[in-house]
Amino acid sequence: MTTPSSAPAPSQSIPALADQVVLVTGGARGLGRAITEALLREGARVVINHLTSADAARDLAAPHPGRAVAVRADVRDRSEVEALFEAAQAEFDAPISTVVNNALSGFSFDGDARAKAHEIDYDAFSAQFSSAVQGALNTIQAALPGFDRAGSGRVINIGTNLFQHPVVPYHDYTAAKAALLSLTRTFAADLGPRGVTVNMLSGGLLRTTDASSATPEAVFDAIAASTPLQSVTTPTEFADAVLFFASPWSRAITGQNLVVDGGLVKD
Repeated sequence: MTTPSSAPAPSQSIPALADQVVLVTGGARGLGRAITEALLREGARVVINHLTSADAARDLAAPHPGRAVAVRADVRDRSEVEALFEAAQAEFDAPISTVVNNALSGFSFDGDARAKAHEIDYDAFSAQFSSAVQGALNTIQAALPGFDRAGSGRVINIGTNLFQHPVVPYHDYTAAKAALLSLTRTFAADLGPRGVTVNMLSGGLLRTTDASSATPEAVFDAIAASTPLQSVTTPTEFADAVLFFASPWSRAITGQNLVVDGGLVKD
């Protein structure tokens, strides 16, 4: 993707994808892998963050020498996040220009197995908040010095359509993603004068990732029948929307939540 030649000059310089260093947290498996692959396809250099998927991350990076690096870090730990950014700078001799906050603390999308309202405890909420909100806070703050040097930056937070359409009892996960949307909008207002855009992309159930592998086929089919496109969004389709928000084409968009679910939910 390149900036159209007829377009007016942006208020801040937004590099094309081929000139960017992009961090994808949880970038080795599931949706994160699809996002990483899409960015590499478009020429970006990618930092593939992982916590427990070292082999998958290294295998994903291996065919792209000089353009992909696997870095282990727990995004909930600020010191590990700082070390991740230092490793990325050393690898690419350039700061991270876009952060994709995709990492998900251990969670299985199986409604029958999730705790209902009368039995869930706050520890479950705390675990999801630490991944979604604390993780995003750590990566955004660690990215700011590089954003400031470049005069621009992109943050893309991965959300969910469940807080608009709570059809399954994922109480802890949904609450954490709703809080992440709040952070998206308040940080967009705070960081906009620094040339930083902050947006959220919210999917529904994706067909199929590691997290959604426990979902019965009948549930996928019911969701497909409820969408205008008569299909369940795939990780590859969702990743295409990430490309848009990372590219110069979205330079005037911030504080927004784009729902990418085949039209099931209208935000």
